[in-house]
Amino acid sequence: MSYRMRTLTLAGAALALAMTQASAQTKWNLPSAYPQDNPHVENLNLFAKDVAEATGGKLQIAVHPGASLFKGPEIKRAVATGQAQTGEILISILENENPIFGIDVVPFLATSFPEAKKLWIASKPLIEQKLGAQGMQVLFTVPWGPQGIYAKKDINSIDDMKGLKWRAYNVGTARIGEMVGAQAVTVQAAELPQALATGVVNSFMSSGATGYDSKVWETLTHFYDTRAWIPRNVTFINKAALDSLDKPAREAVLKAAAVAEERGWKMWENKTEWYHDEIKKKGMKVQKPSPELAAGFRKIGDQLTVDWLKRAGAEGQAVVDAYKKSL
Repeated sequence: MSYRMRTLTLAGAALALAMTQASAQTKWNLPSAYPQDNPHVENLNLFAKDVAEATGGKLQIAVHPGASLFKGPEIKRAVATGQAQTGEILISILENENPIFGIDVVPFLATSFPEAKKLWIASKPLIEQKLGAQGMQVLFTVPWGPQGIYAKKDINSIDDMKGLKWRAYNVGTARIGEMVGAQAVTVQAAELPQALATGVVNSFMSSGATGYDSKVWETLTHFYDTRAWIPRNVTFINKAALDSLDKPAREAVLKAAAVAEERGWKMWENKTEWYHDEIKKKGMKVQKPSPELAAGFRKIGDQLTVDWLKRAGAEGQAVVDAYKKSL
């Protein structure tokens, strides 16, 4: 073999080796809007760990908590455009795009974890279809804890909420603020501690976890466990990124996703009361709503269900019918 041929052969081998090494490990980004110690992020880290172990380290997923890579409302677009391969969002922030994304935050439609699971099963095919049309695939969904009201005063009826600076994070919470006569201000989870500290908002509806993450006891005093709804986060993936993997890696991702969903539901069922106990230890008054407040919220829930069904049309009605049939 001539020197030139040998050189070309060696160069080709070096290039092939470099390409093999480059393809031997794939690195993905997974942005989330929530703190490192939030159960959602803990579950995402375990998902990434499971994927890495199942692929022998060939697929590494870097989880970026606390809106450090993309803010919550930017994550879906980042995944759709391939800026991040996968991501996690509170699915109801997409309700303005399509009402079906907000079905889990229709007040008092599903107020327990078993009900929330059945609502997900009923709505999953349509949600998958809507995201699939945008080049994305659902990996798994995990709930938050039931939603209650945080405030700095006694709230014994809907009338007591008039004039509050009310944090809204989706269509439903903004509409509640409007209906009770509060001033709705859109604030995403990562921005909530600052909004509370500066007085931009002085009340909001969320889970015990959000209150704990935001150190709500530093600014507010009351939590009413209204259990109005159980919102969900959805982790989804860029379909082209998933399809680019070889079959064993794809199967590893999907298997780890199934495990993450089951684990995530159990985590939240176990931690909901823990969060309530913790914010109580910090000085919050944690209590059930008065009969008058509960009745007022049921009335609001009935109206918001009607409003949602008008927006969602036949598709939404079919999902609600399927859900109620499963109860």
